[in-house]
Amino acid sequence: MVETNRIGRYVLLASCPLQKGIAARLTQFVYDMGSEIVDYDQYVDIANHYFFCRMEWGTPSRSMQHDEVLKRFQAEVAVPFDLSWDLRLNDRPQRLAVFVTHELAHLYMLIMKCISGLWNASIELIISNHPDLSPEAARFGIPYHHLPIDKHNKSTQEQQQLTLLKDHQVDLVILARYMQVVSDQIIRPYENRIINIHHSMLPSFSGAKPYHQAHARGVKLIGATSHYVTEDLDEGPIITQEVSAVDHRKSVDELVTMGRDLEANALARAVGLHIHSRIIVNNDRTIIFD
Repeated sequence: MVETNRIGRYVLLASCPLQKGIAARLTQFVYDMGSEIVDYDQYVDIANHYFFCRMEWGTPSRSMQHDEVLKRFQAEVAVPFDLSWDLRLNDRPQRLAVFVTHELAHLYMLIMKCISGLWNASIELIISNHPDLSPEAARFGIPYHHLPIDKHNKSTQEQQQLTLLKDHQVDLVILARYMQVVSDQIIRPYENRIINIHHSMLPSFSGAKPYHQAHARGVKLIGATSHYVTEDLDEGPIITQEVSAVDHRKSVDELVTMGRDLEANALARAVGLHIHSRIIVNNDRTIIFD
C-alpha cells in the first residue's frame, strides 16, 4: 500500500450489529456537513451479522470545530445505531516510539518511511535496553533512551518508559525486534497501540536461533507476523504476514537475511495500516481496509 499524506481529512472507523440504513446514514452525515466522501469501504460479516466500515472525507464547508463534529456524530449516528467508532481529524503527524535492542534493519525501515513522507508520522524517541543503536538515532536526530532491564529493575524501568511515552505524547509504540517481554504495565494504557513483529515458520520454532532450527528441520516456508501486543505473548490480533518459499539450498545465513527482510516489510506494512486508520480490531482478529 502506497499512500501519500492527506492532511485535514476526517477518518472514521466504525462497527455495529448489521442493520438497515447504517451505510446510508453514515454517508448522509457527511453530506449534511457540506463535505465530500473521498474514500469509502465496508465489510459485512454475514455469519455474525456485523457491519464494519472505513470512511474518509474532507473538512466541512462551513466552519466547525472538531469537538462539534464529534458531538454531532455521537448524537446523530453513533447512539442511534449503537456504533463502536473512532473518528479523528488527520491534522497532525502520528507520534511514534520505537523500542529496539540490536536489530538495525527494522529501525531503518521505519525511519525511511517517516522521513520520505510516505507516512504522516514522526519518530519522537527510541527506547532500548542496549546502547548499540544510539549512533544511528543520533544520525537522524532522534532522542535515544538507554534503559537496561534485568529481573531486578524491570518494573522501575518500565515505569520510566511510560513516563517517556506520556511526555512525548506518543500515539503508537513499535517493538522493532525489542528482545524483552513487555508487561501489562505498558500494554494496558496502550491497548491496540503497540505493534510487534516476530518470525513465523512452519513448524514453529521458539527460543534462541529459530532460523538455525528451521534449517535443521528443512523447512520449505519462512515468514513473519506483525500483530498488536496483548497480555498473551505473541497471541495478539494479527495485522500483516509475509512468507517466502525456501529449499535445501539455502544456508542458515541466507535464511536469517531473508527472514530479516520479511520481518521488516511485515512490520512496516502493519505500522502504515495503523497510521492511516485502516484497522478495526474485532475481538481476536483484525478487519483491514487496505
